[in-house]
Amino acid sequence: MFLLAGLAVASARSYTVTLSQPTMVGTIELKAGEYQLEVNGQKAVIRKGTVQTESEVHVEEGDTKFDATVVRYVNNDGKARIQEIRIGGTKTRLVFAM
Repeated sequence: MFLLAGLAVASARSYTVTLSQPTMVGTIELKAGEYQLEVNGQKAVIRKGTVQTESEVHVEEGDTKFDATVVRYVNNDGKARIQEIRIGGTKTRLVFAM
């Protein structure tokens, strides 16, 4: 049983992401700043200190590596929401559920 838990943790990927503006993720509005992003399967958890929220995410692999981490936003009901995050140095693109 501990082996299965260890494998689940080992499969999670962590990144550092900077939000340039206040952003809604799930039901929580995050302030601009640097956050830890952990992706495990189709779930993304974003945290900074005691603030934590999660969202469904679709992980896609592109053909070429991204030069820098880029957060793309969409304006939804007057609030910015994360549409996708392209992870710098990888071919990984995270597409967030709206």
